[in-house]
Amino acid sequence: FDSLPPARYKETMSTVLVWIQQSEAKLSMPQVAVAEYEIMEQRLRELKALQSSLQEQQKGLNYLSTTVEDMSRKAPAEVSQRYRSEIEVILGRWKKLSAQLVEHSQKLEELMTKLQRFQNDTKTLKKWMAEVDVFLKEEWPALGDSEALEKQLEQC
Repeated sequence: FDSLPPARYKETMSTVLVWIQQSEAKLSMPQVAVAEYEIMEQRLRELKALQSSLQEQQKGLNYLSTTVEDMSRKAPAEVSQRYRSEIEVILGRWKKLSAQLVEHSQKLEELMTKLQRFQNDTKTLKKWMAEVDVFLKEEWPALGDSEALEKQLEQC
């Protein structure tokens, strides 16, 4: 009986596995190009929430690792190996998920910065175009008014 995992181990394993599967599903959603800053902010909040959840689940993962180590000392080799293999698979998925979260967050933050810059540049360009439009609609000075012609040439 010493080599069998405690009931808490099985519950924690189930909880961590369900969490990993749900998180993997969220991250595997196809990334679509979004040109709306608010939608990107919402997605970033979701990723940050997932990162917080990852940190909360870390305690369960630590418990599983520690329990497997304890059982390994008491259990026969084949039982010990089975539990070690099981935890190694989970740790691998955990690391991959963790890396994907960081990568997706960084990429989204970079894209948000680019979009913000593009929107600012677009706003500046529209303002300039409006000023040029006003200028082009101004009345042209008379041909004999060289001072006004020079001023308009300078504005051009």
